[in-house]
Amino acid sequence: MAGSWLEKNTFHHSRFMDVPKLVRAKESQGLVISVCFPALNEAATIGKAVGAIKRELMDRHRLVDEIVVIDSGSTDGTCEVAEQAGAEVHHARECLSHLGDRPGKGENLWKSLYLLKGDLIVWLDADIKNIHPKFVYGLVGPLLLDPEIQLTKAYYERPLELPQESEEYGGGRVTEILVRPLFSAFFPELARFYQPCSGEVAGRRRLLETLPFAAGYGIETGMLIDVHTRHGQDVIAQVNLDKRVHRNQSTTALGKMGFEIIHTFFSRLTELDKASFDSDLGKDYYKLACGPSLYELEETQVQINERPPMTSIPEYREMRGMPV
Repeated sequence: MAGSWLEKNTFHHSRFMDVPKLVRAKESQGLVISVCFPALNEAATIGKAVGAIKRELMDRHRLVDEIVVIDSGSTDGTCEVAEQAGAEVHHARECLSHLGDRPGKGENLWKSLYLLKGDLIVWLDADIKNIHPKFVYGLVGPLLLDPEIQLTKAYYERPLELPQESEEYGGGRVTEILVRPLFSAFFPELARFYQPCSGEVAGRRRLLETLPFAAGYGIETGMLIDVHTRHGQDVIAQVNLDKRVHRNQSTTALGKMGFEIIHTFFSRLTELDKASFDSDLGKDYYKLACGPSLYELEETQVQINERPPMTSIPEYREMRGMPV
């Protein structure tokens, strides 16, 4: 069963490189496609990322209808650079502000559902250094050409580049040390995804708007579990984008990421009656600060809250013409 899914729903981006064909498919189905970059202090890469997608997939081919950056409070000029490159910029804290602001990647993605126009939504991380149009057409291709597919996730080589360390096929450390072992134990089918935590994702709005969103780094894990348990594995595809070069995070930053993922993962276990706990999980995370003659634990801000499905928000339902 798993083998047949891998064979049927795993693609290489080159299969979808005929962009005019994708444009015709989009137009024949009357679809709108949005590309969104959630961002926080990504001035070094966001301009190139927006420009590359705009030139090829908006100006040359009308595959993409809008490019939007959702900013979490950047202080390095990210918003200005993005606007100059041709993106529409929104500040997450100003969207649905009466519902509060929960800083985190998942919060940005959740609010993007309210801000974007698209029927198909593509989310790309803003720190990609080797951005290419294939990051978009590779992800939307399966959605345009196969009505059964509802969600696509990228996979790729992730060179790990840290001081005095370089590994061609490294990266994905949180996936291999934490997420894949957890999936193997509780959701074996999901462990077969090559990179379940990849930040490059595309999906149909009618699916995404029905899902809860972990506000922090648990967003990818939670979304994959939710789609799989509600709709099955056949609605998800994975696409090989060859290579993704980005800013590698420190081990302490990955620890915080792992903590947020654990909260999302265990919340799904309890909801699905796969596990139960006598008490709530701890909500405080401490990172270890090390140096010459220094060992100190520092409390670190984490984001373990969740947002409900966007279809439960009255403003969204009114805007989308749904009964309130």
